[in-house]
Amino acid sequence: MTSARTSVPEAPPLIYARPGFLLRRAHQLSVGLFERHCAQFGLTPPQYGVLSVLSYAPDIDQITLAKALGYDKVTISHIVRGLEARGLLTREASSAGRRRMAICLTRQGKALLGRAGAGAARAHDDLLQPLPPEEQAHLLRLLDRLCTELEDEARAQYRKIAERRVR
Repeated sequence: MTSARTSVPEAPPLIYARPGFLLRRAHQLSVGLFERHCAQFGLTPPQYGVLSVLSYAPDIDQITLAKALGYDKVTISHIVRGLEARGLLTREASSAGRRRMAICLTRQGKALLGRAGAGAARAHDDLLQPLPPEEQAHLLRLLDRLCTELEDEARAQYRKIAERRVR
């Protein structure tokens, strides 16, 4: 009589060693940790990203914001509309040109970002906690290199912004 155990492969399927699978799983873990630590603020990681970018790059337009986060135009539009409806940001005519709309954090947006910052930092720390500090830094360097080297393959453009902290 053969047991059910003999029909189970001894080595895990190749899928578990694929970088795409592991990156997706790490992303799921990252989102879960963020949600655990930031649930009280009603922010998703993409919304937090928008508020964070706007805190460093005030009065940027929606296309620049989308590129700063690697989102397409439709996705960033949905995120911005939701945050605008909550009173966390505004869209105003830009001094750079009448057709350009600048996106700005409101006082409420700045305050919420400030309150959520500690939870986001805890999520970051918890995600990297299994690794010693030197491996944490190495992992982040490798991920940045991977993203930089493969940028031409991305569906949505990504362009880092310079840090210019809003006061």
